[in-house]
Amino acid sequence: MAAVVAWAQSSAQPLMHASVFSWAGFKAEPTKTGSRRECFDARTATLDRLECHVSTLNPGEAPHAAHQHPEEEVIIVKEGVLEAMQNGQTNRVEAGGIIFQASNEIHGLRNPGTNQAFYYVIKIYPHDLVKPKAQ
Repeated sequence: MAAVVAWAQSSAQPLMHASVFSWAGFKAEPTKTGSRRECFDARTATLDRLECHVSTLNPGEAPHAAHQHPEEEVIIVKEGVLEAMQNGQTNRVEAGGIIFQASNEIHGLRNPGTNQAFYYVIKIYPHDLVKPKAQ
């Protein structure tokens, strides 16, 4: 029953069509490690959900502990530098670099620089995404 209710709620959300989003429209909300700007979070013709936000990460900070989730992510570094930890390996990613976080793989980020890092996070939730069972 809960699955039917969740499906009905998600399918009731209107589809996002071709759109333009202005940087000026993204309000920065403070976080413990920097800030976050919500861009969009909607269903599309081919995805159950497409979400995008911009994070600002202060020097020496990590937004959260390394983790995994079923959705995939694309992270585009706008300014600064990030360390991307993926499955036990760490890579340095500078402005203009792109990070792909695969489904259900352990990953984490950290700002090793002396300036803030700004990065776009695009989360991709396909219609047939298999979510982990609650424990």
